[in-house]
Amino acid sequence: MPARRSAVPAAVLFLIPTLALAGCTGAGKPSSDAAGAPAGGGTATSPLQNPDGTKPGLAPLTSAEDRKAGRDLIARVATAAAGPKDGYDRNEFGPAWTDNVDGVPGGHNSCDTRNDLLARDGRAVEHKDGSACTVTAMTIDDPYTGKTVRWTKQQASKIQIDHVMPLSYDWQMGAAKWDKAKRVQIANDPLNLVPADGSQNASKGDSGPAAWLPANPAVRCSYAVRFAQVSLKYQLPVTEADKKAMLQQCDG
Repeated sequence: MPARRSAVPAAVLFLIPTLALAGCTGAGKPSSDAAGAPAGGGTATSPLQNPDGTKPGLAPLTSAEDRKAGRDLIARVATAAAGPKDGYDRNEFGPAWTDNVDGVPGGHNSCDTRNDLLARDGRAVEHKDGSACTVTAMTIDDPYTGKTVRWTKQQASKIQIDHVMPLSYDWQMGAAKWDKAKRVQIANDPLNLVPADGSQNASKGDSGPAAWLPANPAVRCSYAVRFAQVSLKYQLPVTEADKKAMLQQCDG
């Protein structure tokens, strides 16, 4: 999600890769190993099998069993009326993509959140010469459009990092009362972050599922489940309309 925006109740601890920095490749050479970054590979993972967000992608939920599991998870989400946006500012959630974050996978791994997420979801990932962190090119299967995109840093805005539960939405649903550290967590938690088509991210703004859903119908149930996972982890309610829309995506 651009900087202006914004079922398991706790994150699984993130395992730091043991590869030494000396083994990292340079510019133009494929490498999916960023120092301490979430495991990548680009294979889309069901949100039901990815409760901490460290696995790549957002695979569709297609079986009746999985879609029922999705509905059951969404049913646990609390509802409330949205509060005011008064006082909301992106800076209230810390510097964009900061690595200086406690309590979420990828924090303090010497790589900023944006690059962690690109490496997590990309295939044939290339890094800047001499860097184990900065992603310069990759191929990504964009879940929001269903298209495969070859991305380079020269076209940075083509793929953006979406906050599934937007930061302004978080603010209105209770994050305004949190301390700064918790807001920094939700802004950089891989559970709440999906690299996706830039135009999709821009069209979403700070909308909930009743007002915006991914263009790709196949992934809408998974998107609703991921929204619910973030809601449950951070004990943030959603609006009645949003919960209804979330259930509908999984045949509820």
